[in-house]
Amino acid sequence: MRNIFAAGIIFCISLMLNHYDNNLYSRSMTNWKIEPSFKYDMCCFMNILTGDPYYREHYPDEPNPFDSLQTPEVKQSIDSLYKKLKTDNGIIISAWLCLYFSAIEGEEIDDMLAALQDPAVLKENFSKSPYYDDKSWNIFLSVNSELQVIFEFLKQNDFKKYWSENILPRIEKRIEAEKTGIDKYDVIAQNEKMLGFKLPSDTITVYMLYYNRPHGIKITGMRFLTSIHWPFEITIRTSAHEMMHPPYDYDRDVELKVLIWSFENDEFVMDKVNNHNKSFGYNTLNGLFEEDCVQALDQMINDNLGVSIDPRKRWKESDEGIHVLAVALYQIMRAEKYNTANEVFRDFLIRIYNNGLFKPGKIKEYYDRFYQ
Repeated sequence: MRNIFAAGIIFCISLMLNHYDNNLYSRSMTNWKIEPSFKYDMCCFMNILTGDPYYREHYPDEPNPFDSLQTPEVKQSIDSLYKKLKTDNGIIISAWLCLYFSAIEGEEIDDMLAALQDPAVLKENFSKSPYYDDKSWNIFLSVNSELQVIFEFLKQNDFKKYWSENILPRIEKRIEAEKTGIDKYDVIAQNEKMLGFKLPSDTITVYMLYYNRPHGIKITGMRFLTSIHWPFEITIRTSAHEMMHPPYDYDRDVELKVLIWSFENDEFVMDKVNNHNKSFGYNTLNGLFEEDCVQALDQMINDNLGVSIDPRKRWKESDEGIHVLAVALYQIMRAEKYNTANEVFRDFLIRIYNNGLFKPGKIKEYYDRFYQ
């Protein structure tokens, strides 16, 4: 979830729980953990360090006390990192680094440097997650030397001290405020209801950061990153969203792959894939399809929990209006009264595709109807 909207809190979860299957959902309420993280905030600080104009819009007055300290080697490494990741591959640097380094336990720069110097453990851990693929791993290896130079530079210039003195107190203050009232939101039960299967844990760990705006970021496990700049409702909406990535097993599901890639024949959809600001991400059909599935699901959850925003406003303003598949899916899900029969979401997609409700060529029709 990447867009910031205010919404009133109307707590109605007890109403929704009456509809749950007692066997599948006989569990305790969601266990919330909210913590700071130096490691992930440092990864997100890369957006400031590179001078990316997209992030200057979100941090227009943010100081970069390390800019004047850069040696030619460090500057070259920063420029090379930016080119290899964002320019050449359309990668959101902060989110991508956070995801990879979430595969190791340590929080310090030395832990990250050790993982770069001998990436075997990081690879072994990350390869067990649904996010691993050989192409992305090879890209990670291609920027290994650049990251070592940059991290060593931040270590030598004591970025940890700067963060601890200037950023951490603000995060800790926000965490204390965030903890009030969050326990009543049973997001995990809602996620499982929408996906049609159990998640591996009833604990959601939220890392509260400073430098990650405008991205809510999913990392390995039942964990995600949010921002101190966002209101309370954003934490609920982001958790509802991020815990559902990925909502299906793309790599091992040939039938689903055929369904997804059939939308290459939908000009309306492909125009959104090919012609948007690449800083938003979602730069492939598969990437946009997964995101829009999760957005449609999380909108249903947010409606149930009373923390939703107007979906028309959301998808008109979000990422230049690219989430047209979410617009279609949300309408179909509402019409089909999803998910009253505990249907697995993947099976729901196959069903509405096979019966002609969700097909290439129909998405603009759903979009026009939504905004007429």
